[in-house]
Amino acid sequence: MGLTMEPDASTQSAATPVAESAPRRSRLGWLRLPFLHRNRPPKPDPGEMSLTAHLIELRNRFFISIFSLLPGTVIGYIFSDQLIGILKAPLPTKDALITLSLTEPFMIHLQVALTVGFILAMPVILYQLWRYISPGLSDRERAAARPWVPAALLFFAVGVCVAYFILPYASGFLYGFQTENIKLMLTAEAYFGFVTLLFVAFGIVMEFPIVLVLLSKVGIVTSQRLRSSRRMAILGIVIFSAVITPGADLVSPIVMAVTMYLLYEVSIVMIRMGGR
Repeated sequence: MGLTMEPDASTQSAATPVAESAPRRSRLGWLRLPFLHRNRPPKPDPGEMSLTAHLIELRNRFFISIFSLLPGTVIGYIFSDQLIGILKAPLPTKDALITLSLTEPFMIHLQVALTVGFILAMPVILYQLWRYISPGLSDRERAAARPWVPAALLFFAVGVCVAYFILPYASGFLYGFQTENIKLMLTAEAYFGFVTLLFVAFGIVMEFPIVLVLLSKVGIVTSQRLRSSRRMAILGIVIFSAVITPGADLVSPIVMAVTMYLLYEVSIVMIRMGGR
């Protein structure tokens, strides 16, 4: 007697939804472009980035900063004649500056244009520096440092203005050493090299209090430590001012040393007001 096994209707009905609910493979499953995926892998944490990744990030920020000089340099070159006249005005003589090579006039215009481009590109340069440093900071340190990023641009502009203010005094001091036997024949390359270094030096020095305040925010320095180190700071300021200022005049290093010391005292007050 043969037995015939018929499929169970309940089993068949229960298996059918499972088969229908199984995910269907797309016909275009082989075409999987990376930029079409919504679920991209998260970016690595800055603390876990490799040395190569850090170098690549630094390279990208550096190139963006370099390219940011281009618009300001073009503007500076267009108005280079007027700017050269403004920069030459503090000299005690009205004689034209001399050049000693055929390409020197062009290089002077380019040097002035690059200086203007650097000054105008400072917001971008500071922003790129901030974007590179900020991922490595904690939320508290990032919140404390963020307001000082735009202030750094203002301090740099103040430093350039201070340099232009002392320029006639520095040049007048150096011109005063002429005698009957010594005649100063100032070349354009020497003068504008002096002016460029003076502007950049004073612009960077004016960032001094911002650096001290940021160091206090991360707990490296305190107002008490700065007060106790005042004598060593004065010695370092005098040496630094004598080395970084261009030329051999006494006006530039003296003004820079006095400015840095005043900024040092202001930094102590600001740090103490911040609870450090």
